[in-house]
Amino acid sequence: MANKSPIHELHKKLGAKFTDFSGFEMPIHYGSIKDEHLTVRKNVGLFDVSHMSNIWITGDGAENLITLTTVEDASKIENKKSQYTVILRDNGTVIDDTIFMHLEDKFMIIPNAGRAKTVTEWLNKKAEENNICATCEDVSREYVILAIQGPKSRDTLQKLTKTDLKTIGFFGCQYINLAGIECIISHTGYTGELGFELQITPVDQAKDIFKKILEAGKEYGIKPIGLGARDTLRLEKGFILAGNEFEGGRTPLEAVMSWIINWDHDFIGKYALLKQKEKGDYERLTCLVCQEKGIPRHGFEIQRDGKKIGIVSSGTISPCLNTGIAMGYCHPDYREKDSINDIIIRGKPVKSKVIKPPFVPKDWKNNQ
Repeated sequence: MANKSPIHELHKKLGAKFTDFSGFEMPIHYGSIKDEHLTVRKNVGLFDVSHMSNIWITGDGAENLITLTTVEDASKIENKKSQYTVILRDNGTVIDDTIFMHLEDKFMIIPNAGRAKTVTEWLNKKAEENNICATCEDVSREYVILAIQGPKSRDTLQKLTKTDLKTIGFFGCQYINLAGIECIISHTGYTGELGFELQITPVDQAKDIFKKILEAGKEYGIKPIGLGARDTLRLEKGFILAGNEFEGGRTPLEAVMSWIINWDHDFIGKYALLKQKEKGDYERLTCLVCQEKGIPRHGFEIQRDGKKIGIVSSGTISPCLNTGIAMGYCHPDYREKDSINDIIIRGKPVKSKVIKPPFVPKDWKNNQ
């Protein structure tokens, strides 16, 4: 039986259509995915992302454990700051990509849907093996996670708190009183727009906050947003979806994520990555824009002159560009900017241009 968000019944009342995602029954949309997508790009949208996970890492060695098991040196991340990173296996492939938050004397890490058990067990195992005094506890079902995203997200939330949200910088995080309830806020998101995420406990408070946010954002045209628009929004910005981009065991180098790696510390998987980096002949994640009609999808072949050179990891029709866009892994010889590859869609080669991400720039709304 699929897990459900603690505010599942509210979603039903709001007209949500549901889908199964990594064992969770979550809203896919409330009306039109395209309409919800453009609402976030132009104004503000409210997401329930409680399919994501929450793990507390506590103990004197919490910082050391994160430093060992991710590509980030946690000692560099100050209190009230968060960081995007990845957890690697010994061979350098990604177990999960995640954000961790430094909150006073402990850390909260946010694994992807369905990854809480795997991540918790892995971190506790590594703590034991390396005699690190740290404990990881999966508290996912004790939290509701809401995301408020879009140009009017700050204006919407500011109505509900006395904290000046302009003082919370990008990737900042802290405890906050919002609508009379204590929760954790972070200046993060998965849409490429201005946005915030809330960690709410106990979960019976989340329904009230959700409704109050909708009321506060009414003048800006706020809408509840489903996972359908969440996926198209993240893809337009070239953001990773773990179940797609890391499928089959990919490394952060293959995913073109070397920018997140702090090489100045030892971490699990480091030497495998150094070896791969030196060799240099690995496939790399590549962004493609269809030059002809067609909708690229996960698993479709990428070809050049009839020869397979890669595979699509994520694809869709961009609601902002009204054309097909895709990310996929290609041989390094076929990634030159503005070069043309073919994506095989329903047996037909569709010409697709290699671009530098994102597909949709920050100033897209200003040019409409």
